[in-house]
Amino acid sequence: MALLKQQIQQRLIDALKNKKELEVSTLRLVISAIGNKEIEKRTKLVKQEPNLPEAEMVKKSQLTEEEIMEVISNEAKKRKESILAFEQGNRPELAEKEKEEIAILKVYLPEQLSEEEVRKIVKDAIAALRASLAPEEREKTGINMGLVMKEIMPLTKGRADGALTSTIVKELLGK
Repeated sequence: MALLKQQIQQRLIDALKNKKELEVSTLRLVISAIGNKEIEKRTKLVKQEPNLPEAEMVKKSQLTEEEIMEVISNEAKKRKESILAFEQGNRPELAEKEKEEIAILKVYLPEQLSEEEVRKIVKDAIAALRASLAPEEREKTGINMGLVMKEIMPLTKGRADGALTSTIVKELLGK
């Protein structure tokens, strides 16, 4: 079992003992989302390797640390979207609850890059892509957003908001 999953389960046990209702419900939802992702992975494995022994199937369907972080990141993203909806619907108490849940989830996510850090990564990627083109190609071919995103995603995945990254790429490419 992944260390991160064990940490979440241990924190859930502690939250249950200390009667922290919001933390309990948030961590239960995360564990459930992780379980759903593992079932999804197992289903794909069954289709690819139908004769795989059950024990091997269970082992291969366990999520990696990175996959667990992706699940947690998606959960945090859902809550950010809910905050916007609640604030637009004039429901500040519900927006506040979502913010508290995000704070619980952030413990398991890598530190987020600042806008300046993302901007530097994007500038460096654009410069590297331009440098990789032959001089005559630089004139004819522009660097498109897809190339830049492909270059920077491994550097920012899980550490920067995708919408922010996309906006900066568009801005720096002059689109």
